[in-house]
Amino acid sequence: MATKRTGHNMPRPLRIDLPGIPQHVVQRGNDRQPCFFDDADYLCYRSELGEMARREGCAVHAYVLMTNHVHLLLTPSRPGAVGKAMQSLGRRYVRYINATYCRTGTLWEGRYKASLVGDGDYLMQCHRYIELNPLRAAMVADPRDYRWSSHHALAFGEADPLVTPHPDYLALGARPVERQQRYRAMVMDTVNPEDLEAIRLHLSRQHAYGSDRFRQAIEAQLGRIVGPQKIGRPRENRGQSRLLKPANLNLPDL
Repeated sequence: MATKRTGHNMPRPLRIDLPGIPQHVVQRGNDRQPCFFDDADYLCYRSELGEMARREGCAVHAYVLMTNHVHLLLTPSRPGAVGKAMQSLGRRYVRYINATYCRTGTLWEGRYKASLVGDGDYLMQCHRYIELNPLRAAMVADPRDYRWSSHHALAFGEADPLVTPHPDYLALGARPVERQQRYRAMVMDTVNPEDLEAIRLHLSRQHAYGSDRFRQAIEAQLGRIVGPQKIGRPRENRGQSRLLKPANLNLPDL
């Protein structure tokens, strides 16, 4: 069975959930309303996310906490880990917000959405998409100026116990300073609008975002179609290609 039935008898797609495969997760505030109101709220969410991720066996590779939504890049160690972590995190954070601001009712806009992400360029494009959210929202001119994201840890080596670097990030260089320099250049390189739209579309439809080979491997494991027949790959300009795939790094091409 490829779908579930909601309370309104409308089918909804089953989540694609495989251990060891990164997931790009987004959860929005109800009716696009704020879900963070004060610095203490961001700190609480980040702390709860770290605790739930550790408890359920999820590695957090990248994140951004925006005023009315969050983006996360997670790799679960077992089936269902992301769902359990997000469910527990959502409930605990809603209780905190309701108690802090003397409010009642829901905070989130339904279920979170998630898309499996292939390795290599696809994974790095998701990193970049997540950390550039504050720039696209015209909140800052440089991702370093936004406090609530993984950019400080990955691009500048600042301590963040929430972040577990993905092997593809570690492959950017043998030394931390080399990785950080390449990562900064990649994030700040010219953005291709087609790449942004592809990530948005795959996340909205909860399709696997990766090469045809990646999608076919996922479909072989699940025994069902997980997205469009033609996925494609992110476009690279010459500088970006050198950053993501230096000749001596041999990054995977999934």
